[in-house]
Amino acid sequence: KRSEHFSCMSFCSLKTSMTKWKPDFDSAASEYAKAAVCFKNAKQFEQAKDAYLKEAEYHTENKALFHAAKAIEQAGMMMKDLKKMPEAIQYIEKASMIYVENGTPDTAAMALDRAGKLIEPVSLEKAVDLYQQAAGVFENEDRLRQSAELLGKASRLLVRLRRLDEAATALQKEKNMYKDIENYPTCFKKTTAQVLVHLHRNDFVAADKCVRESYSLPGYSGSEDCVAMETLLQGYDEQDEDQVHRVCNSALLKYMDNDYAKLAISLKVPGGGAKKKTAKPPQGGAGAPAASAEDDDDYEGGLC
Repeated sequence: KRSEHFSCMSFCSLKTSMTKWKPDFDSAASEYAKAAVCFKNAKQFEQAKDAYLKEAEYHTENKALFHAAKAIEQAGMMMKDLKKMPEAIQYIEKASMIYVENGTPDTAAMALDRAGKLIEPVSLEKAVDLYQQAAGVFENEDRLRQSAELLGKASRLLVRLRRLDEAATALQKEKNMYKDIENYPTCFKKTTAQVLVHLHRNDFVAADKCVRESYSLPGYSGSEDCVAMETLLQGYDEQDEDQVHRVCNSALLKYMDNDYAKLAISLKVPGGGAKKKTAKPPQGGAGAPAASAEDDDDYEGGLC
């Protein structure tokens, strides 16, 4: 009943008369906002969504675009409560566009980030898109740290989706941003992530290039990250399963972000199998028995 009262009040606000030439859109929007809250508190989320959209309509008529975007974003949250995630994301994306048009890009980027978190359990692909959109908004505002953080979220999800070519591109862009803001220790970690992604792409040359390019970063040459990657690349190139295993299972890699840690522990040397031990020559002459299969292949099945 309270919501009906607010709707009636909003209708009255829009009526004109001989002494009132212009509808009071601001009051109408306010009444719909109150109605939306009542519906929301009663868990009538569909009606709340409709009320928020009417509020947004009247804010738009009143040229109050920021408030219109806020109302549309709230309509999206009502769809989230109804478990209608695609519709929720559509409203939030629409709100973010209005925020940008209104000159509040930071609010737009934060809304897209929230939308990414909402949709992540349902659709990793859409979450990647939303994080990349948010990163682009921050980048346009020269907010490189915030942009790089959002690109990092997208990169990790691309790895999880096994879209490794795109992950490699995103990581390079992310690393360049951290370099621009002189956050060199994070650049070291991004180099490690790049190497793992490129090796899983079977592109040793690209992995090696990432390390060589990182020598120009202050403090990288001789660092723990650098030595680990040099050792990993050497072991991978020489098909030394033991060496690759040691690096991949070191604390440095095991305690990376989970998606990259999984790349490390699942990395195999070229050829897809363990490196064989060299068979020892038989002792005791030609009649000595040959080495057994067990003795000959202690590393069967791989170590990484």
